[in-house]
This record gives sequence, C-alpha cells and structure tokens, in this order.
Amino acid sequence: MKQIKVGVQASMLKEPFAKLGVYETLKKIGELGYHSVEISQLPMTPANVDQMKRAQDECGVKIAATSASVAPSGMPGQETLATHFSKIVKDCKDLNCDFIRIGMLPMDCMANLDKVLHFCRMANVAAKKLADEGIKLYYHNHHVEFTKFEGKTMLDIIRENADLLGFELDVHWIHRGGCDPVSVIKDYAGKVELIHLKDYRIGLMGPDAFAALGKGDFKTFMGEFRNVVQFAEVGEGTLDMPAIIEASLESGAKQFFIEQDETYGRDAFDCLAISRDNLNKMGYELI
Repeated sequence: MKQIKVGVQASMLKEPFAKLGVYETLKKIGELGYHSVEISQLPMTPANVDQMKRAQDECGVKIAATSASVAPSGMPGQETLATHFSKIVKDCKDLNCDFIRIGMLPMDCMANLDKVLHFCRMANVAAKKLADEGIKLYYHNHHVEFTKFEGKTMLDIIRENADLLGFELDVHWIHRGGCDPVSVIKDYAGKVELIHLKDYRIGLMGPDAFAALGKGDFKTFMGEFRNVVQFAEVGEGTLDMPAIIEASLESGAKQFFIEQDETYGRDAFDCLAISRDNLNKMGYELI
C-alpha cells in the first residue's frame, strides 16, 4: 500500500471535545490510526493547548495545522492575525506547528471585487509576517470562491493577488462550486500542500418529503428535493478519491485532512473509521 499523511479536521470533533476533553479525544483519534489533526473551531486556551501538547507527546497525534482569520469579522472572542498575532505565533511554536490556515473568506469580503482585493492585501501582509516566523499561511476554499468577477473565479483572483498564500483545497466544495477537483488541484500545482478529503453524496429524500407531496405541499417537497446534497465519509460518495489523491501528490500535497461537515446522526469516530477503512481498500496506508 502507498503511505500518505492523513489527519482529521477538528471541526468534526466538537462534540467529543465537549464530552471527553481535548486530550482524550485526540487519544481516541490516534487509536483509530490517525496521526495528525488540523485544529479548527476549538478555543486556543492555555488549557487546551497544554492538552494538545500532551497528546502529541504521549499519543503521537501531531497538531499539523491551526486556524486563524486575518481580521475581525464580528464574531465575539475571535482571535485574528490582525489582533492576536503574537499569541497565535506562540501557540504554533509551542505545538511545533508550521501551518496556519484561513478557514473562510471574511464574509464581508465576498461582496464585490474591491473587497476581495482588500482581503488579498491583508492576507499577503499576514503571510509575510508569518513567514518571518517560519510559519506558512494557507487559504481554505468553499464553493463561493468559484463565482466570477470580470471573467475570473474568486479563487484565481486570490491566487494572483495574494501571491504569498498557499492553498488548502477542499474537494467537496470545489465540486459543489461546479468544478472538477482533479483539474483544479493540477492547476494549483506548487501552491497546494494541504488537501481536505471530503466526499460528496446525493442522499435520499425522506418520508416527510413524500408525505408533503401527497398533501399537495409542493414547496416543502421541492425544498427537500433541492437539499439532497450531503457530506459523506471518504469513499461513500461520488468523488473519485484515488484520482484526487494521486493528482494532489503530483501537485505537491504533503498532508490530507478528512472532514465531514455533517454526519447525519452518526458518531464522528464511526465516520472516521469508515473513511479510514475505505482509504485502506483504495490502497492507501495512513501515516
């Protein structure tokens, strides 16, 4: 089997973190065969950072990346590179982590081309400051980046105007944005070291939809019809994951993270076990 670095995006672990604590959750991740985690949607308090360090030392679960915004977006208590730069850098160095990723374009920067370019300028300034500290700044896409301004996708505009940024490409959101993940990954060769493995599934409409149809409630039925797109365990959806993984490796990717935004009632650890087993069946060993 081919060995690849596959970790877990910590947004999947919000409930376990709350119930088990950071250390016990990361320990369980290690027991499932995952050896790295990308931290997101978890407060970087001193206590949480200490538990992350303990999990690295005792369980071999590396904190491979953390998350930060470039500037405040109105969310209370948010740490950003504009307001908490020294603290964010210290956390990374304490965890021996050299990747920070921007999880989402600031919402107000989605409005028009001028605001996108303003984000690019802020991101480049932050990337330069982080590079001086030995830390790389990466940008994670959703589907909105495939809207076009003056004939160019927002993602390409960010690449052209924030040349110091790397890219963490999310294959589900590329597909939902109407593009082929393999083609986009190849186009971003040399700029992409991080990849989100997130499958794309068309679910079944439930009985409530057909009950509404039987009552003549077409609005409810069509709402269900339009919302059958689901996040899936790797290998349980429609994306060609082996082709995506091979294109990623050829394009310079060093680290993959599994992320499933919704588990639809399943336990997150069970979902991660399914993704792990499917990757093994595809011929990939997680390291």
